[in-house]
Amino acid sequence: MQLWRFLEQFCGLVQLVGPCDTWSIDDAVNGFVLHRRFFLTNTRNKVSLMSDSPKTASDYFGAMGFEYDSLIHRSVPCYDEMIGKLINYLPRHPQTVLELGCGSGGLSVPLVRHVPDCEFTFVDASEEMVELTRARVQADSPETARRATFVTARFEEYSMGVDQFDVVTSSISLHHVEDKAALFRRVRESLKSGGTFRFVDQLSGGTDANHKLTWQCMLEFWRAPGNCTDAEIQGLLDHAKAHDHYTPLAAHFHLLQEAGFVGIDCVWRDLMWSVITADVT
Repeated sequence: MQLWRFLEQFCGLVQLVGPCDTWSIDDAVNGFVLHRRFFLTNTRNKVSLMSDSPKTASDYFGAMGFEYDSLIHRSVPCYDEMIGKLINYLPRHPQTVLELGCGSGGLSVPLVRHVPDCEFTFVDASEEMVELTRARVQADSPETARRATFVTARFEEYSMGVDQFDVVTSSISLHHVEDKAALFRRVRESLKSGGTFRFVDQLSGGTDANHKLTWQCMLEFWRAPGNCTDAEIQGLLDHAKAHDHYTPLAAHFHLLQEAGFVGIDCVWRDLMWSVITADVT
């Protein structure tokens, strides 16, 4: 079945906006993206979502502000369960923790509650998101916030140092990085002996057929009542096309092993989201 027929049949997105729209359908980043040639206004969060996504992923998310939290819960199935599973697989008594891509603090606050006496470094490319995380950590644990470091930087370029952290973690951010091999090597270097890398990320399917099925399920979930608006769906698809770099689970394992990690495992998975653990001897 041709790609456009597949999407039209399963998603019905071509009918979303009426006869004045023109659509083209692209196969992008191992997935399926509907690419519209004009912009919509998201009446729910008042963010304009254009067919040409913002220049960077941080621009896209930074423009959302607090609405990011609402969208992520409506667009990611089992989001709270996934974050909870990541927290459950973190060490109980680390001294130093680095979070890459802290966003608006969706993982940061549970991290602080999990190990309140730790010294944290929170990094995100969006200044708006860093400030949201700072405010949330401050409200939840003022003492921890005073010890924490908040950094606005692309984490691909952020200097992590060598033997600096007991834990490096991340939530739904690493798929924005094209050169994951280089990033994993830098994370490995930044971890102390006995340290661990625990993260949630979006993955591609192991086969083309499974990846198509995954995107079919995701689009159906987004369109379910109470989840995403038409404009939000378009924004998510455009963003994926412009900024996301998906790789299969097996490729993650291989890159982590090549970077020098051991004990590599996937401890939870739902559709395209996985919780992955990797250790340092």
